[in-house]
Amino acid sequence: MCRLAGRVDEAIAASRRAIALDPGNAGAHSNLGIALFDQGKFEEALSLHERAIALQAHFVQAHSNRGNALQRLKRFAEAEPSYRRAVELQPDFADGWNNLGTCLRELKRAEEAETVYRKALEIAPNSADTLDNLALAVKDLERLDEAAELLRRALVIEQNSDKIHLHYGTVLLDQKKVDEAEVAASRALSLNMNNHDAVNLMGRIAFERGDLDGALASHQRALALKPDLADAYNNMGNVLKELGRLDEAENAYLEALRLDPAVASVYVNLADSRKFVAGDPHLVAMEALAAKSERLSKTDRMQIDFALGKAYADLQDYPRSFRHLHAGNAAKRATIGYDETAAFALFDHIERIFVPDMIEAKSGGGDLSQVPIFVVGMPRSGTTLIEQIIASHPMVHGAGELQTLHDVVRTVRGTDGCTIPYPEFVPALDEAALRQIGRDYVARLGEIARREASTTVQRVTDKMPSNYYFLGLIHLALPQAKIIHAVRDPVDTCVSCFSKLFSAEQNHTYDLGELGRYYRRYERLMAHWCRVLPAGSVLDVRYEDVVGDLESQARRIIAHCGLPWDDRCLSFHRTERPVRTASATQVRKPIYRSAVGRWRVYEDQLEPLLTALGGRARLG
Repeated sequence: MCRLAGRVDEAIAASRRAIALDPGNAGAHSNLGIALFDQGKFEEALSLHERAIALQAHFVQAHSNRGNALQRLKRFAEAEPSYRRAVELQPDFADGWNNLGTCLRELKRAEEAETVYRKALEIAPNSADTLDNLALAVKDLERLDEAAELLRRALVIEQNSDKIHLHYGTVLLDQKKVDEAEVAASRALSLNMNNHDAVNLMGRIAFERGDLDGALASHQRALALKPDLADAYNNMGNVLKELGRLDEAENAYLEALRLDPAVASVYVNLADSRKFVAGDPHLVAMEALAAKSERLSKTDRMQIDFALGKAYADLQDYPRSFRHLHAGNAAKRATIGYDETAAFALFDHIERIFVPDMIEAKSGGGDLSQVPIFVVGMPRSGTTLIEQIIASHPMVHGAGELQTLHDVVRTVRGTDGCTIPYPEFVPALDEAALRQIGRDYVARLGEIARREASTTVQRVTDKMPSNYYFLGLIHLALPQAKIIHAVRDPVDTCVSCFSKLFSAEQNHTYDLGELGRYYRRYERLMAHWCRVLPAGSVLDVRYEDVVGDLESQARRIIAHCGLPWDDRCLSFHRTERPVRTASATQVRKPIYRSAVGRWRVYEDQLEPLLTALGGRARLG
């Protein structure tokens, strides 16, 4: 009773007296262990629960509490048999099943954890704690929609749990539902303003919105609340990298690994920020982690494979590099639902709708703003380099990869008020509708510029590579906008994609055959735009030409944008601006040619890609 009333010291004293009076009292030993556990004295608690079990072998709670103490000591493999013994002795022990599930999650056995949590829910279907834990297991298995639904069920039962609101916000953010994630995180903080994980989550939310200063402040506050929060250091490293503070970013990643050397996601970030050399202690640590596959979740293993693929490439051990890249990509591909037929059907539909007669009939309207500059192309084709050159001009703000045009397109509705998918709505657009689409886009672009840029800015770049889907619509709705298409050797482009674990969806990049076929289909669409749009609408810029003759290509790019020349465009690597792409590290360096022809070091392993590309690239 004393412990339940919060008087733990009195509970400890009472339990010690009971043991002194009756050393064979298993319950007294167990009660003392529970009280010491509450004080964080896990080793002492463990010995007392083991003594209770020695005195009473079938003591269910003692077996479960022994598992709890071992979990806190991070001795999960030892905790598992304790929980299993508890539920064997009492099969309807819901808390025992729940605790066993958590132990299995810590052991990276998410599938088993899910089964065990569901067993606990059969016994206690209204346990918010078990629903919360099951959601985390399902999240580990990449089933985010199901995880979100489980957390909503948990919140119906327990609305005042900051922990559940935090987990819900985390899942929502992983689903890219940023506004909803902020509501959940704010609710968690209203219930517990010192919840360091919720503060850390608010930093991730700010990061997703491009508020890098706000993100950095949140991660720093999270660390003030919990100085050993490795995830906050990792997240802070990501912010610092995008701000161009690369040394600070690497130090943040290193601190995260010092605090928790087994966090696979940090190694991916670290690998992107440094060049590995033989004997690098972090390469040794990754190798050791990879050798203990049974202790890694599928996601952790995938991340370690991508990091090792980069590290071994740095060491020029290309066969080993490719083995890890292939394994990482295969693991990622197994978690996503990429439908190649549906993807290609969209390309086909776009080409059927944007025919010359339709484009000619609808041209001449739209919003006449000259503000937007679109940089499009396949990922890893040089789009970031091109944008950085343009954004180094004092009259330009580089806004990075924007969802803005996608968002505007999703607002188009029919006469019945229902949204119509792109490109289905295009034939019905009249001059006023096209002008409205252009005006909406420019207004949103203006908000970004006012928030992030100086008053001298006259143009804003949008470097969303996949905007190549919309080039016909851009021509009709924004006829004065400039479009630049980044082109790079197809095999170099695809191999560079294959080497990256993208933060955003690039679902066609994780299988060499699918990647090659997608590239060829994208290439066909670009050829279609070249045929149906007026000459000069799109400027093709080859990556190899840029690194071969920076000045002439930079002048060509700036002239196409209708801007006066500025020498700062040649020293683009000195431009201080956030860069939010997989190339954030590379564009901080002067121009280099080492990425040209990089695919040849992997040539013997690229048969599926080369075949899908039609064999053309063998001669590249």
